[in-house]
Amino acid sequence: MCLIDKFMIFEPQQLNKIRKRLNFTQNAFAREAGISQSMVAKIESGKLDPTYSKVKKIEETILRLMKKEEKQAKEIMTKKILYVSPSKKVDTIIKLMRKHEISQIPVMQNENVIGLVSEKSILSKDLDEIKEMTASDVMIDSPPIISPNTNIEIVRQLLSPYSILLVKEKGKLVGLVTRSDLMIGLS
Repeated sequence: MCLIDKFMIFEPQQLNKIRKRLNFTQNAFAREAGISQSMVAKIESGKLDPTYSKVKKIEETILRLMKKEEKQAKEIMTKKILYVSPSKKVDTIIKLMRKHEISQIPVMQNENVIGLVSEKSILSKDLDEIKEMTASDVMIDSPPIISPNTNIEIVRQLLSPYSILLVKEKGKLVGLVTRSDLMIGLS
């Protein structure tokens, strides 16, 4: 979560809090911003009201450092992707899901994701007929597909209504992100 909005002017009294959040010493932050360490100390203590040009310089530095700090989907995604074909029998899918302790699995055909089989989609069917069904009988629509460079905040927002996101790069499925992956990535 950003402490500064791109369109908001930086408030100098927040510098100490922001600098510490970014894990920078006064000296290191001053070097990054191209100002003196004593200026940073005076701004943080309230002894100096910086000029507009200095505030803009500090603000640009904070935004640049925050952008560096933000995680992306590629840093938290699971790279080992299990998937099934549309013709795979549901009882085999259930065994696969139990073996790998997962609750959902993409359905792929010709290297394209065409749907998703989840515990919920399986349990929504008539349990007496489930053994005869295939992935195509129980799958739901494909979840959202994101880029490996998608910001973690966007990932978080998408994982609110969806339980899984697929990660594609240059048309190839390279990973997936679940709520569990996000929780691990936040720690």
